[in-house]
Amino acid sequence: MYQPYPSADKPVEPDRPPAPQSVLNAVKLMYAGAAVSAVSLIVSVIIPLADVAGTKATLKREHPSLTASQVNQAFTAAIVFAVVSGVIGTVLWLWMARANGQGRNWARILSTVFFGVSTVTLLASLRAVSLIGLLFTGLIWVIGLGTIILLWRRESTEFFKPRQPA
Repeated sequence: MYQPYPSADKPVEPDRPPAPQSVLNAVKLMYAGAAVSAVSLIVSVIIPLADVAGTKATLKREHPSLTASQVNQAFTAAIVFAVVSGVIGTVLWLWMARANGQGRNWARILSTVFFGVSTVTLLASLRAVSLIGLLFTGLIWVIGLGTIILLWRRESTEFFKPRQPA
């Protein structure tokens, strides 16, 4: 016996038209941002681990009041922070790529907020002594700028407009 598919009396979400080229390019840039974030994570962990003694000596030189135990704790904390922030950054790029590609307007807004945070991070890193860190932060910022420009183009805005249920 045939029974119709049960309905929860929820309106069916209307079909969204295909994403315009500007959104597709923004999503590609977001995937590039995820890749750069992942490489940055790897580099920010490998460099200090490759020269543990040198990194700890630099910590001691920059903060002479630290004991050997405190230098070890600071080194470990820096590695943990690099891993956690790198993983979070990579996951956020991937999440925003997926959500924006699906036409979620909240994701476009949240991506803009993340770009604002990236701008603050870039400005703060200008004082950093690590040229590699500044290079990766600047590259991620440029990718974010391109993404935001593409997400807020007129054809993109049409794609993100809410659809009326059929």
